[in-house]
Amino acid sequence: MRIIAGKFADRLLTPPADPRVRPTAEHVRGGLLDLLAPWLPKARVLDLFAGTGALGLEAISRGAAKCDFVEFRPASLHALKANIAALRLLTKTRVFKRDAVPFAGALGPGSYDITFADPPYESKVLDRLYEGWKARPYSRILALEHARTHKLPPGILRTAFVDTTVTVYEALGRVGG
Repeated sequence: MRIIAGKFADRLLTPPADPRVRPTAEHVRGGLLDLLAPWLPKARVLDLFAGTGALGLEAISRGAAKCDFVEFRPASLHALKANIAALRLLTKTRVFKRDAVPFAGALGPGSYDITFADPPYESKVLDRLYEGWKARPYSRILALEHARTHKLPPGILRTAFVDTTVTVYEALGRVGG
């Protein structure tokens, strides 16, 4: 697993020692970040269900200003912190050892520019995150990675990969910050 593009292109990332963790595949991560390229420069990013941190670290590599990571599994936290340290990004990142849903639910409107969420596939957590964001958009952009079979309302962008779909939503005119 590696950073695909930007300042840290081809830098290797430490994977978690937990078989339950499903890191975002490189081609999915690359496709998503390519879609979000117009919003990345100087963005404040939130990476929910961060795992290794690959999505947020890739965003910083491509020009985001900073990223907050939310993760609670010990093996993932260990890998995430190792990856942040290896890229020397301690000043551009914060790690929160929390459950992602209540963390996001406590955010005020416009807290971030871009939020990534990649919860366990086929989980209702995805629907709760989307509904919470729709009611109070804590970021201008919400990018959800989900199983291709998981039905979500249409967003501004949707890209399907083999068994993964990425749906992107934008909160126009409703986000402070």
